[in-house]
Amino acid sequence: MARGKTVSDDLLLDRLMAAMMAHGPADLSFAKAANAAGLAAATLVQRFGARDRMVEAVLLRAWDQLDEATAAADARASPDPAGAIELLLRLTNSDAAEFDFTDGLLLLREDIQNPVLRARGAQWGLRLAEALGRRLSGDADRATQLGWQMASLWQGTLLWWAFRRDAKPEVKVREILEDWSRTAGLLPPGPQRPG
Repeated sequence: MARGKTVSDDLLLDRLMAAMMAHGPADLSFAKAANAAGLAAATLVQRFGARDRMVEAVLLRAWDQLDEATAAADARASPDPAGAIELLLRLTNSDAAEFDFTDGLLLLREDIQNPVLRARGAQWGLRLAEALGRRLSGDADRATQLGWQMASLWQGTLLWWAFRRDAKPEVKVREILEDWSRTAGLLPPGPQRPG
């Protein structure tokens, strides 16, 4: 008779994500993963077969969570340009900013190198740009263009925030996205900010 799993797949992948954040994807061995998961390394080998498949499974779980967070933010945001900004602010995790914008680059590298993960990231980008675009324009072509611009500006803002750290990330994101939205004629003119 087969033994049941003592740790659910989701709980296991969450524990392994914590280990991956601590060690980086390149250094997540079955031994380190086993310590983090509270399971024997042989059990992990049985579940995943290869270390690369374990890393891929962990990162696919992270994409699942980002998809869920994006869908929830999309459902709660108003259907206008201010709602597009709010959607992105909901996805800006200030509590995890230190990790997300420094060590997170190691995970991003994994996502870009692995074709399965790269495709998953591309799918998420399309959904995000669509969710933003439908709040920015009623014209389909313009909505696509503006959605991608806003998503790119958001990511660029977070990247530059990681270097400068001149305000809380959500403050910087709101400031930059509102300024861009005014420049693009999506929001009415507002107060001028000092350079």
